[in-house]
Formats: sequence, structure tokens, C-alpha cells
Amino acid sequence: MHINHIHEQIPFTTKDGSTIISILDKSNAPVRNQSLAEARLPPKGSTQRHYHKFSEEFYFILEVQAEMEIDGVTRKVSAGDAILIASGSWHQITAIGDDPVRLLCCCSPPYSHEDTYFI
Repeated sequence: MHINHIHEQIPFTTKDGSTIISILDKSNAPVRNQSLAEARLPPKGSTQRHYHKFSEEFYFILEVQAEMEIDGVTRKVSAGDAILIASGSWHQITAIGDDPVRLLCCCSPPYSHEDTYFI
């Protein structure tokens, strides 16, 4: 059994510009096929539009509202919404309010900087 506590993990900035706390991934657990992280965006902040060649992602919005764009389609998302981002899909999330956005991000295979591509 392997248990990590989120407050014991060190935040870092991903290649797309979001602040991530890895909850479970290759860096802190015997993980092979997926990763789980908490991501945060400052008020009115956004990630840089990007895609992952190999990783499929799930976003689960924990707090407030955001605007989610996937392959040119944009929708408002809020706490309790789960979003599927297929591998190869261009995507960007933007905080639209005066509060930071907090979300869970699950990637399979696990997130890596090397699998993050920009225009």
C-alpha cells in the first residue's frame, strides 16, 4: 500500500504554465500507468494552449468556474464538472472569475514535460 498526503508534496510549474501538486506519479510513488495532480490557476490566469501526443487527461473542477477550450470548442465549466481531453487534442483552461481555479488532473500515461507540445 502506498499513501501520499497532498500537503507533503512540493508544487511545481508545468510546461503549460499551471501550478501542479503531484499527488501520485512516477516521482513520488511506484506508478506506471497514470498520474494524479491538483492544478491551480490564478484569477483570470490560463494555461498555454497545448496538446499531449500520448496522454489522455481527465480534469475534475474542484472550485469556481473556468472556461475550457478543446480543439476550438469552448464551454464554461464549474465545480463538479469532469472533462475528458483525448490525447492529441489541443486544449486550454482559463480562470474566468476573481478567484483561483482548483482542479484535479489525471493523465494516462503519466504527465511528462516531454509529452507537452505547443504551436
